[in-house]
Amino acid sequence: MELNELVSYMDDYLRVNEIDDVSANGLQIEGKKEVKIICLGVDSSLEIFKEASKRKADLLIVHHGLIWGGLKCIRGLVKERISYLLENGISLYAAHLPLDMHPEVGNNIELIKILNLCDPEPFGAYHGLKIGFKGRYEKMKTIKDISKTLEKTLPAKIESFQFGPDKIRSVGIVSGGGGSAFEDCIKENLDLFITGEPSHTIYHIAKEAGINLIFAGHYATEKLGVMALGKKVEEKYGIKTEFIDIPTGL
Repeated sequence: MELNELVSYMDDYLRVNEIDDVSANGLQIEGKKEVKIICLGVDSSLEIFKEASKRKADLLIVHHGLIWGGLKCIRGLVKERISYLLENGISLYAAHLPLDMHPEVGNNIELIKILNLCDPEPFGAYHGLKIGFKGRYEKMKTIKDISKTLEKTLPAKIESFQFGPDKIRSVGIVSGGGGSAFEDCIKENLDLFITGEPSHTIYHIAKEAGINLIFAGHYATEKLGVMALGKKVEEKYGIKTEFIDIPTGL
């Protein structure tokens, strides 16, 4: 199918032009006009670009793109990365905050689904946007139960801190490096906060506020959205998509 048609669909579906973000969301690098194979990934890197080329991808969709706040120069590693994509005819599409906060295929709504939480609502303010989700358990769970589910499903190394109630009803989730949204857990009196990247800053605040913490990995919590988006594109257009798994362990 035509690259422009696919890009237009994803731009509209993810509302990339409506969401203010430091990432230049949407089509960052334009390659071949025809798209037959799509690869998916979390991070832009030469490693993933080379793997996408091996798989004969025409388009690579990532959560973390190459362009953040505009390019000041094209040299060094930036030049090498962009040159590789152009020379191999691979288009690069990035979706950062739009893929965190999306209500159907976003990173955070996917975590809500994994944990079988009820009544999801937008949660977690970031520069005026609620980029996460919160939900609740009909039957309360322990932090150990929740950690085991995440460890098995993502899979990921889970770090948990039982600073709050033994039985958990309400949960706030912000994927990746979402520690800055923790204050909203205090405001909304939630039992548990889940994010990806461990935050030293919120450790004592959570302990003193009596709120449980789970850190499930930046990479692990942010591969979910791009994978779900890939399935959506496959269903709509019948195009093959392949996820390239390059975990950082962080």
